[in-house]
Amino acid sequence: MKFTRKANAHWYGTGKEGKGHINTGSKVLEDTPYSFGTRFEGEKKGTNPEELLGAAHAGCYTMQLSFLLNEEGFTADHLHTDANVTFEDGEITQVYLNLVGEVPEISEEKFKEIAEKAKNVCPVSKLFKTDIKLEIILNQKSNG
Repeated sequence: MKFTRKANAHWYGTGKEGKGHINTGSKVLEDTPYSFGTRFEGEKKGTNPEELLGAAHAGCYTMQLSFLLNEEGFTADHLHTDANVTFEDGEITQVYLNLVGEVPEISEEKFKEIAEKAKNVCPVSKLFKTDIKLEIILNQKSNG
């Protein structure tokens, strides 16, 4: 399977004082603002590249894990992945994925094995040349 997805960014002005907006082909993001303030100073109105990378990584990883669980005969009731992307000294130095899952009838060992495999084969994981940390929690429902 091969496909291409599109997005674009527009920027006006200097790096620090300028402002821009980001669009995605799906129109989920449409003229979404981003700026020096949203990237480096914690300004709330707008997005930033690291946040978008984190969302892409969390989404891709979680979907990959779901497919791998299915291949092993499991179906998740719920998977939740937080992605924390660290920017330091001009580069992304780490992505920390925090996974919480509810998967009936799977052992913690098997869940961790499949979750680690998903981290390694996820297309967005492969894109990063950084250290990707993964924390895994399996919530088990009691049968009584």
